[in-house]
Formats: sequence, structure tokens, C-alpha cells
Amino acid sequence: MTDEIKTGTVLIKDGALLPEALQMESEPCVPGWRLVKNLDGYALDRKVHEAGWTFFFLAGEIRTIAFGADEQWTVRRAIKRILANPRSKQFNSLEITRVASKRFLGLPYMSVGAHSRHIQEGLVLLSAERMQKTAEKESTATRAKASGLTSTKGLAPEGTSGRIGVATAQGK
Repeated sequence: MTDEIKTGTVLIKDGALLPEALQMESEPCVPGWRLVKNLDGYALDRKVHEAGWTFFFLAGEIRTIAFGADEQWTVRRAIKRILANPRSKQFNSLEITRVASKRFLGLPYMSVGAHSRHIQEGLVLLSAERMQKTAEKESTATRAKASGLTSTKGLAPEGTSGRIGVATAQGK
């Protein structure tokens, strides 16, 4: 690896869908991820925007530490931990926002912080399928609240009579 990982470094997931007009150099960094060379988060954001796509920045820094004397090797280990975090799994890029070399009882370690980022064509972060699932959950919760229920467990699916499995006097 020739480029040093530092604040502003961006990693993109292998196989991520990117605009054809986006020209950038990258190299392998950690398994399944590539390090974008010669572009930080701001420069990549401008290039993605010029291509007509959106480069989302997600709030909430993901932080970790890794012990080791070799700074770049230790930073890569910390990045692997960040990428294993469930909050970063559903997005296709990561921007390193903090890299600090520290010591604890004489042992060197690196403190690394990052933000999940996502490159996509549309202006809405959630896909249509995820938006539909969220809307269905909200609809069920709203109907449960209107029915005076504290849980949605016993609530019949929308569009049904709510009498599933209950025999009526007329329908024996």
C-alpha cells in the first residue's frame, strides 16, 4: 500500500455501483475495500456531484482503537473493526475522520474515527424497498396506537377483518 491512511481518506467497497463518469484511482486497502487515492472526502463529493450522483454523509462517528507499534498496520486493523460494525455494513463507502497516535502505559495504539458514507444515483438515501418496509411498520404501529394496543403482535394485517382463525356464527 503506497498511500498513507489519514484524516479525510475515503474507502469504497469493492463492487460498489459508481457513476461511469467518475474517474478516480484506487488501491486495495483491507479485504473487500479499496482506498481512494489523491482525493479526500470533499474532493470525492464534488466529483460525485458533478457526475449527477449523491455522496451521502451519515451522522454518528464510529470509533475504535487498535494496539501496535507500526502505525499504518495498526490503522488498517482499526479500520477492519470499524467495517465489522453493523452501522457501516449497509453503506458502500467510509471516510476516516480521525487518526491519532496515543500511548497507554507505554503501549502505542491508534485511535481511529470514521463516518459511513454512501454513493448512489438518487437523492433519497433509502431504496424504494426499504422505504416501503419502513412505511408498512409505521402504518402497523399507527393502527395499533389507534386501536389502543401497546404492541403490534396481535394486530391483523392491513386489509383483513382481523378475525383470522375465529369462527363466526354465520360462517361455521
